[in-house]
This record gives sequence, C-alpha cells and structure tokens, in this order.
Amino acid sequence: MTTNPYVTFFDSGETPTLESLGGKCASLVTLTAAGMPVPPGFAVTTAAYSEFADQSGLKAKIETSLAHLDADDVVAVDSVSASIRDHIRSCAVPTAIRESVVNAYQSLQSRFTAPAPVAVRSSATAEDLPGASFAGQQDTYLWLSGLQAVLDHIRECWASLYTSRAIIYRLKNDIPDDGLAMAVAVQKMVNSQTSGVAMTMNPTTGDRSKITIDASYGVGEMVVSGQVTPDNIVVDKVMLSLVSETIGAKHHELVPDATTGRLVAREVAAERRCRRSISDEEVVAIATMAKRAEKHYGCPQDIEWAIDRDLPEGQGLLLLQARPETVHSTKPPVAAPATPVTVGASTSPTGFLSGITSSLTMNRKNA
Repeated sequence: MTTNPYVTFFDSGETPTLESLGGKCASLVTLTAAGMPVPPGFAVTTAAYSEFADQSGLKAKIETSLAHLDADDVVAVDSVSASIRDHIRSCAVPTAIRESVVNAYQSLQSRFTAPAPVAVRSSATAEDLPGASFAGQQDTYLWLSGLQAVLDHIRECWASLYTSRAIIYRLKNDIPDDGLAMAVAVQKMVNSQTSGVAMTMNPTTGDRSKITIDASYGVGEMVVSGQVTPDNIVVDKVMLSLVSETIGAKHHELVPDATTGRLVAREVAAERRCRRSISDEEVVAIATMAKRAEKHYGCPQDIEWAIDRDLPEGQGLLLLQARPETVHSTKPPVAAPATPVTVGASTSPTGFLSGITSSLTMNRKNA
C-alpha cells in the first residue's frame, strides 16, 4: 500500500511514529500490523495539519492569541478558542492535501461492495501517552457518509485541538503548543451490535490479575461517555473465568437510522435490559483480545471494542482503540485476593457496579 506525506493507511506496513500520526492513529497502525482485528482506514498525518497551519497563517495566529493567556480567565480563553477555530474552518486547505485525502477516501471505499459510513477521529500528538491525561480532549465524529462530510469533519478535528477545554488543559499542565499537531483517523464505521470498553486490570483496586469489561447495546459512545449504565464483568486474567458480573440498566442504545443515515438513541426493550448484552463466548473473546493488546504493548491497556452485526457470528469482534492505562499503571502491582470472590449478579445500578463503573469512567477521562 503506497502512502504520501499526508496520508498513511493503517495496513501500509510503515513504522508508525507519534510525531506523524498522533497517539490514536499510531496505535491503530501498530495494532493492524500486529494482526489485531482493526477496522480498515487511514490517517491524515500531522504533516497535513502542519502544512495547512503554515499556509493559512494559523501558526502565527495561535502564537499571538495564546501569548500571556491566563488559563483562569474563562471568558478570554473562550474568545481565543472561538477565533482560532473559526480561522481553521474558514481557510482554504492546500490542494495537495485535499487531493491526497480524496484519493485515500475513494481507495478505502473501493474495498467495500457498497458505500460505507466512516468515523472521523482526532489523534493529537499529545494524547494517549503514559503519564499524560489527554484522552477525550478532542473530537470524534461517527457514521459519516460521503466525501464532503469527511472533508468537513477532518477540519473539525483540527479545530478541536483548540477547544477551550484543550487550551486550558495544556496551559495548566505546561504542555507547549509549539510543535503540537493533529492527525485524523478516517475509519470504516462498525455497525455495532454491542460495544464497550475493557481494561486489563480492576480499575477500582489496581489488581492486574483481573480484566474488567463494560458492555452495552449499540455503538459504544454511550458507554465511553457514561450516558448508560453498562453491564460490568470481571474476568480472571489467567483462567479467563468469570469472577463477578453486574447487569446494568442499558436503557438506551445508539444505532443507525436507515432513513436519516445518522446515529440515533433508541430505547432498549425491558427484556433486553435485564440480561447481559454479551455472551460467555464473547466475554472470553474480549478478554483474550485485551490480553493480546497488553502483551503487545507490555503494560496494562484500556481498550475500546465492538461486535459488528454485519460480520459472521464469531468473527465480529473488532478492536477500535488501545491506550495505556494511566491511573494505576505507575503504582506497584496489587496482589490478587487470597480468598475466592463470589460470582454474583444484580440488576441494581448502585453498589458494586457504581464503584467499578465510576472508576473506569474516571480512568478514561483521565487517560
């Protein structure tokens, strides 16, 4: 697969670098090369962003706007953020960059028998780093159809590098804007039957002998953002046996609407809410995939996964993202409990589930 300075396909075989691809895209290229089941796609590299920033005058505008900016002056930060983002949205993209993206998008679509919606996901050079807490600072756009939507939302991803939240975070954590850049992932959208997150430890205790899985129906954005109470399953990392489970409320799911071509929130029927959203076999498959990611990277991982309803049964599990776990990973490993843990289930979203889910959500927001 050939690439150019502005585009790198996940399966290009090239050695990924954080400087060129940002944390998310570098991870997707690495995981694809490792044989993990990553949906196909490509990265619009940081070189594209940097070229755009230079030719549009954005770089100079950022330097002037951020000089002496006080992170505690919210009104001033909001004004600077709006001005920078409007500049990014309004300036012309260099022809060579636009042509590279158009060709890559058409090449990606040629792999499918029918036009496939895509996700467009930010991948900044300062995110997904051990010891950094940058995940969630930039934007992701789901279920986009057509070339123009993709081009528009790549620009929106660039603009999200300068949201008020991101500017304040960098100012308060002494992360320089000089050299900061944004890559963007354009990736086949997964038609998620179920999805969620998994961590190769217990996020409440830091116990690395466990794998914790949160799962719910539909696209996983509701799980990642904490909009639903998912099922929570704790698995022994060695034996892949069930340690505990709690059935979440799962009151809504995010699903594609055939009429509008967009994702919509749909209420989950009562009988589906009260049962686990993934089977025993899927629990084992997710835990196994999480272990592979941990082994590959050599440290505890926080992954996003989905089961694609369009793929044959048993072949639908896909890895959407993997990042280092950052809350507990720098601490000494916690020993496994000396006494067995009783396996149980509850339909209550309080107690055990709220503790696990709150800790997992906190980790993802701070990852």
